[in-house]
Amino acid sequence: MFSYSGNDFYCEQVPLADLARRVGTPAYVYSSQSILDNFRAYDEALSGLPHSVCYAVKANSSLAILSILAKAGAGFDIVSAGELYRVIQAGGDPSKVVFSGVGKSADEVEYALANGIHSFNCESESELELIDALARRRGVKAGFSIRVNPDVDAATHPYISTGLSEHKFGIDIREAADVYERSQRFLNLSAEGVSCHIGSQILDPSPLLVALQKLIAMAKDLCALGFPINHLDLGGGLGIAYHHGEKTPEIRSFIESMNASLKESGLAVIVEPGRSIVGAAGALLTRVLYRKRNGAKEFIVVDAGMNDLIRPSLYRAHHEVVPVRRNSLPLVMADVVGPICESGDFMARDRLMANAMPGDYLAVCTAGAYGFVLSSNYNSRTRAPEVLVEGDRWRIIRRRETFEDLVRGEST
Repeated sequence: MFSYSGNDFYCEQVPLADLARRVGTPAYVYSSQSILDNFRAYDEALSGLPHSVCYAVKANSSLAILSILAKAGAGFDIVSAGELYRVIQAGGDPSKVVFSGVGKSADEVEYALANGIHSFNCESESELELIDALARRRGVKAGFSIRVNPDVDAATHPYISTGLSEHKFGIDIREAADVYERSQRFLNLSAEGVSCHIGSQILDPSPLLVALQKLIAMAKDLCALGFPINHLDLGGGLGIAYHHGEKTPEIRSFIESMNASLKESGLAVIVEPGRSIVGAAGALLTRVLYRKRNGAKEFIVVDAGMNDLIRPSLYRAHHEVVPVRRNSLPLVMADVVGPICESGDFMARDRLMANAMPGDYLAVCTAGAYGFVLSSNYNSRTRAPEVLVEGDRWRIIRRRETFEDLVRGEST
C-alpha cells in the first residue's frame, strides 16, 4: 500500500510529504489495509481447516494495530506478560492467546493463568513443572504444547534462526516424546498440541514444509499413546521482500501447499505470523539534515537514527530508502546515516539512490516489523510517533515523546 503516484510517494491515499510536514520526522507510518489484507490471506487460506491465526505481537505491539487484528478475529502469540497486557488493552481475547518464549517467569505464568489464555508453548521440563504448580494452586488445568526443535536449518540470518539443535529454543525432537511421557506426572497440565518455530525471514518455504512433516509424525505418535493432542502450532517465520524486486513466498500459496497434509492429520492448526503481516505495511519517514563528503565518501545525514530503526546496525538488514517526492537530479552513491554518536548508526551504506538535499523527506521502507518495538532513547533521543493511515485519512496512534517522557520515573 506504499506506491508512487506521479512524483509523490503515498501510503494508501495519503501523500507522505504532506503527512511528514504535519507530523514531523522521524515518524512511523502504517497502512491499515495492508495489515488487514495480509491477515486475511492467512485466515482465508486456512478456511477449510479448524485454525487460529495468532499474530506474533513481538513484531509490532502498537495498541491500534493489535486492535485492528483483534476486530478481524485474530488470536495472538505473546512472549511476555506485558504483551498479554497490551493484547487485553487492545480488546483481544485471552482465550485466543498462546504464550511462547524460553524464559517465562512465575509472575508471567500467574498473569497468563489468571487471564485464561489458550495454552503455553513450553521449552523445558522445568517450565512444565512451574506451570503445573501454579495451575494447581489456582485449581485449573493448563493446556500446553512442547516446542519441538526439529533440527531444520531455516537458511536465514543466524540471529533469527531457531530450529537447529545448537539453538536455545525448544526441545530436541529426539527427546521430545520422552518429555511428553514424563509430563503425565503433572496433573494440572494437558498436552494439547505440538509446536515448532524454526526461524524468521524465511524466503524458501521448503524448510518449513520439512518441519511440518516431522511435527505431524510426532503428533500422530503421541495421539496413538493416548495424549489429547488436538492442534499443531506451526509458528511463523515467512519472509518478506526488503530488496526491490526480491522474490518472496506468497502467503496464500504457501499455506495452500500445506493444506493437504494438515487435513490428513485431522488436527487443528495454529500459525503465528508477525513480520509477514506488518513488515511491508510500515515505513519510517525521515528528513535530510545535511550533505557531507569525506574524501570520496558521500553522506546523506538524516534525523532518524539507530535508536529509531536498529535493524540495519544489528543485522546489516537492507531497507530500501526512497524519496517521498522524486526529483530529476542524477542518482548518487552514498551512505544514509543518522545523528547517533556511533559509527554503526546508518540506514544504508554504499547505496545508489536519490540525490536528496537538506530539507527533503525520505521513506525507509518495509519498517513495520521490528522497527518501533526495537526503538530506544539512546543518546536521550525521544522516540518517534506512530501514524495509522486508513484510506485517505490518518491518525496519530502514538504521540511523539517529550523531554519530560525521557526522565519520567527517575529521581535525582
